[in-house]
Amino acid sequence: MILQKTLEEYFKWFHRHPELGNEEKETTAHIRDILTAAGVEILDTSLKTGLVAQISGTKSDSQSKSQNGQQKTPVVALRCDIDALPIDEASGVAYASENPHCMHACGHDFHITSMLGAALLLTQEKENLTGTIKLLFQPAEEGGGGAKQVLDSGVLDDVEEIYGLHVAADLEKNVIAVRPGATHAAVGSFKIVIRGKGSHAAYPHLSNDPLVASAAIITAAQTIVSRNTSPFEQAVVSITHVEGGSAWNVIPSEVLIEGTFRAFSEEKLNYLSERLAQICEGIGISYGLQVDYAWKRYTIATNNDPALAEFAAQTARDLGLTVIEGEPGMGGEDFALYQQKIKGVFWNIGVASPNGLHHPGFVANLEPLSTAAGLLARLGKGALERLAD
Repeated sequence: MILQKTLEEYFKWFHRHPELGNEEKETTAHIRDILTAAGVEILDTSLKTGLVAQISGTKSDSQSKSQNGQQKTPVVALRCDIDALPIDEASGVAYASENPHCMHACGHDFHITSMLGAALLLTQEKENLTGTIKLLFQPAEEGGGGAKQVLDSGVLDDVEEIYGLHVAADLEKNVIAVRPGATHAAVGSFKIVIRGKGSHAAYPHLSNDPLVASAAIITAAQTIVSRNTSPFEQAVVSITHVEGGSAWNVIPSEVLIEGTFRAFSEEKLNYLSERLAQICEGIGISYGLQVDYAWKRYTIATNNDPALAEFAAQTARDLGLTVIEGEPGMGGEDFALYQQKIKGVFWNIGVASPNGLHHPGFVANLEPLSTAAGLLARLGKGALERLAD
């Protein structure tokens, strides 16, 4: 009960003070202060925002074997993300964001707080830890390259397993969802610029209208999934931003289209991009316009290790929690980059929110905070014990 009250206070502070990716200076400082006061060691890294702490156990007589057969102390990592989104909050809660056009609409405030709770619990278990647990407070998950920054710093080079969590707005409170394999999609974004010739709207024959061509591209893009992708495969192509023209009586000379595609494999993501590029090229030729197409990959698909997914599920069951096999989703998650190098599991906890993630009215339910903290701590401790066997 004392832990829950403490975590609720932490959560409300983080919810009131959101910061965008790579700008989380105040957030990082507050996390550091809490951990330092609890006696948790903060590691020196190259990260400009975010931080990595560690709790090393004193029960180090058990060791795991490295790949070359030498004995070493096990190291596992727990990960949360700390950045917010450029959204104006409309939740109506008393502790709403105090920063204009910035809010924790994806539950990262819940993730931070859960990790801090796990840190408090693990400090009480130091004498029972058979290795080291690194606590990763990652910056810039929302497309800002945070996971890559952490990996490039080298701070996880000795980590054998990694565990991460995310809130699920649509699940009942305290329900844990975990599954082997992919849980989040590979994500790419695209940008299309159509350049033509503008004119007075009364004389369209004097123009080379990019708006008409943009409509053709938007319509044709919808066939990539509906007509070029097997119904047994999951893929998404979404147009999210269209900008062109500034007056009702002027045909513009340029139109911008932006959007995203999602898939559960690199091959499919590449195919979606190639197909959209072909559509842009063909329509450019058909309409006699210059169409510039560019895309970039944000992250690969997550890939939960099957054995570790079962370990996470059983650990949650041992705590008396309800566990389900979660549904894969088309949202992206750069936790996948860690899984390229480290065996890991990404799991969800239900927070029963009436509004979904990235919605201006979203706020995570506070009741599951201590549940998430307890499961994180138990996963870290249990993973060390298993690796030390």
